[in-house]
Amino acid sequence: MASSVQNNRSSPAGFVYNCMCCKVCNRVCFRAFKWIPVLLIISIVTWSYYAYVIQLCIFTIESTVQKCVYLVIFHILLIMFAWSYWRTIFAEIQPVPDKYKLPERELEKLLSAESEEAQRNILESFASDLPIVTRTMSGSVRYCNRCVLVKPDRAHHCSICARCVLKMDHHCPWVNNCVCYFNYKFFMLFLGYALLYCLFIMATCLPYFIRFWKIYQEYKHAHCDRLTQNGTIISKQCMDMLNGEFGSAANAGRYHIVFAFFVSMMFAISLGSLFGYHCYLVANNRTTLDALENYQGRCCTPGKRVIAHAIKQLTEEAFRAPMFRGGADKNGFSMGVYNNFKEVFGNSPNLWMVPVFTSFGDGIVYPLPRQDEDTESLLSSERWERWGERAQPYDERESSSYDEL
Repeated sequence: MASSVQNNRSSPAGFVYNCMCCKVCNRVCFRAFKWIPVLLIISIVTWSYYAYVIQLCIFTIESTVQKCVYLVIFHILLIMFAWSYWRTIFAEIQPVPDKYKLPERELEKLLSAESEEAQRNILESFASDLPIVTRTMSGSVRYCNRCVLVKPDRAHHCSICARCVLKMDHHCPWVNNCVCYFNYKFFMLFLGYALLYCLFIMATCLPYFIRFWKIYQEYKHAHCDRLTQNGTIISKQCMDMLNGEFGSAANAGRYHIVFAFFVSMMFAISLGSLFGYHCYLVANNRTTLDALENYQGRCCTPGKRVIAHAIKQLTEEAFRAPMFRGGADKNGFSMGVYNNFKEVFGNSPNLWMVPVFTSFGDGIVYPLPRQDEDTESLLSSERWERWGERAQPYDERESSSYDEL
């Protein structure tokens, strides 16, 4: 009897312990699983290094000058690509400042409010001193229930990272990180250098791909493959090809080069479209979450309306154009193409192509385009230049005053 009582008492503790172990194990497995795309990219780049440097430049190319030129350009692109990729992955994503988080007293008022209008008034009162200009579709303050804070402009909650991220663009599994204010320049450089890396490999491998294809066609035209399979005495032409460039010694290297050409071409196509899309976003000062418009009003036929309704149901509020007090405006943060470019890449042209943080602002406050050209022309220009001087993360300073703008 005593032993049974003891077992009954200890079993809940053991059950809780097992549950905790399962949660920890699941968390560790999930974190490890998220690194698989990154490891895949690293493995492909490592193989491409072997295929290009060893098989193409050392074993295939005969000209010493050509080898040196190819190797120098290849390593420059590889270093810049790897550097940008590293900075994108391991960029420190700073949290939303504490002044946006609701104190316990305000949180209790919000939870005990009897109506949505009362909750809205509580959030409006709390956010009255915060530098925010965007609203929800209903016109209320943007609020995150999971992080218990008022969202700064262009900030969104990432369900994978389980936190709100400043100027969030999207969560990229290929870098295992959120692409946001703190690493968007690095992400753009990563895409650009990766595209150049693939285009360079594709362009330099193309002549040898054509050359190998011609040799293969000669081999097939001489029916050397059939003669070899049937055990027939092989002609002198076939023997010369088997002992030369089509022989088994050159086979492995040739396949590496051909495969490198096709892999780089496929990646160049996908990277080119993605890089072009993000160049469009930079030129218009948008993010991926800002760019998708509400297509409801643009659809005329019933079929298109059904599709638009399905898209609307699948996308959350974050995937619509930014909402201001005057309504939605997809260009609400655009300051002109050149100024939009400098917002991401900074003022110094010498650092534009280097993965060093030079983005303007603090990730919280953004200048708005002028509304009245007669009264705001000079003020807007001066306002943007003063804001651009603050090209440093917000945590390097005590606060970010909206009055400075």
